[in-house]
Amino acid sequence: MVLRMTDPQQRDGTLAQRKALRAGCRRVQGHGAERPADHLERLVAWCREHDIDYDCYGSGALIEDFESKVADLLGFPAARFVPSGKVAQNVAMRVWCERAKLLHFGMHPTSHLEHHEARAYAHLWGMRATLVGPSSSPMLAEHLQTVHEPLGALLTELPIREAGGLLPTWEQLEDLKRATKDRGIRFHLDGARLWECAAHYGKSYAEICAGFDSVYVSFYKGIGALSGSMLLGPEDFIAEAAIWQRRCGAVLFTLLPNVASAAMLLDERLARMGAYYDRTCAIARALEGINGVRVLPREPHTNLVHIFVEREESDAHAARDRVAMEHGVWLFDRIHSADVPGWSRYEWYVGEAACAIEIDELRECFELLVTGAGH
Repeated sequence: MVLRMTDPQQRDGTLAQRKALRAGCRRVQGHGAERPADHLERLVAWCREHDIDYDCYGSGALIEDFESKVADLLGFPAARFVPSGKVAQNVAMRVWCERAKLLHFGMHPTSHLEHHEARAYAHLWGMRATLVGPSSSPMLAEHLQTVHEPLGALLTELPIREAGGLLPTWEQLEDLKRATKDRGIRFHLDGARLWECAAHYGKSYAEICAGFDSVYVSFYKGIGALSGSMLLGPEDFIAEAAIWQRRCGAVLFTLLPNVASAAMLLDERLARMGAYYDRTCAIARALEGINGVRVLPREPHTNLVHIFVEREESDAHAARDRVAMEHGVWLFDRIHSADVPGWSRYEWYVGEAACAIEIDELRECFELLVTGAGH
């Protein structure tokens, strides 16, 4: 089934066919394709079971209890639920930089703030940034040593999403914490995927977060909840962050659906993170011998990896559709050209969906992906 879009009518028909094909397949990405109605029905039942009431502008038992729970889990005195991670992290940088009287912070070159937010930190928040370290490596103490300008704050990401979920070693992470403290720089963790780090490190979340002045975590990614995030740190920092949150219009009348969804799923998904990581490592080993398939990193650090396929982007989509028709498995939505000519790449988050399919069948799917349609 080689799909070629030549005119609008044919393109529309092709897209409809592809949508129907995708709908009938088993997914391998994330936690699968839960329908909105199913999630909301679970949420309604959970709210009834726990006698949940509305919060009001961020105050109320549900949201405050959940903030305390996550703060205890990560080892911080205070926390604030924020509807958007973009708001949470820019607020964190603004508070720390304003305290330092220096609206200048450092971050990794592939940071979400740089690549996915249209440089809001500069246009909306009046800050400037220095990129620290190479794109292909986690941020290390030696990278910070090359920055001679004063910084009001430093932001690092665990793991580095754009490099296949790479993590620094535990010793490297501790060295970076010490180097930041020695220079008197406030250290913030972009923990959008912090939940995925504990299995590799064999450490608690509080141990990982120790040494950071503030942390942001997401609830819609690995946890699979509705949109929402949390910012954690000292009590006075969180109090200032709450003011900035209000200033930028991110204090809503109620956050009930978002908070309840996160609270409903957090314990369940955290208990499964080790299984997701083990599954990712097993899949990586199974795919290792297939000519034309590479996993980055070869030995996964988290349950997020990048898959490289020896196919041009357009051929890879056609081959994916053939796999879908023959196996009923949908390997990915989008794939992009890799830096190596003739290869493409995509990101794979291994969750409940991949745990529900036998590894031998996944291997067969990838073998067909690189040897089937277009070859």
